[in-house]
Amino acid sequence: MKVGKWLHTRFRVQELEKNLQFYKQVLGLKEISKSTSPRGSTLVFLQSAAGGEMLELCHYPASGPVKCPADLVHLAFEVDNLDAFGKHAASFGYPWTDGPTTTSHGTRFAFLDAPEGYEVEIIEKGKP
Repeated sequence: MKVGKWLHTRFRVQELEKNLQFYKQVLGLKEISKSTSPRGSTLVFLQSAAGGEMLELCHYPASGPVKCPADLVHLAFEVDNLDAFGKHAASFGYPWTDGPTTTSHGTRFAFLDAPEGYEVEIIEKGKP
C-alpha cells in the first residue's frame, strides 16, 4: 500500500494577515482558497506559480500561541538568482538568517524566517 499525491502541509499561525503578506509578497505564492473550518479556524491555501503541493495556513486562536522551535521544520523553494531574491526579501524586512552557502557542486542556498519562526530555504541550483 502506498499514498497518492502529496497535497499540502499545514502551518498554524497566530498572525494570519502578516503571514499572508510574507508568503504572497516575499515568496510570490498565490492564494488558492480561504475558508472557515467546522471548528472555526480560518484556513488559507497557497501555492507557487510552478504548481505542486500547497501550503495551508491555519489561524486558530483557541489553540494558544504559536511556538515554532528553531530547526524543527522548513520549506524549500528554488530560485534562478539567490542574490536577487535575497535583496527582494530584505526589502520587505526579511534578511537572510543563515547563508548564503555554496556546496561543492555549485548549488547555493540560504535561509530566512517567516513571521511565526518557520524557516524558509531558498536554493539556487548549480550549473551542470
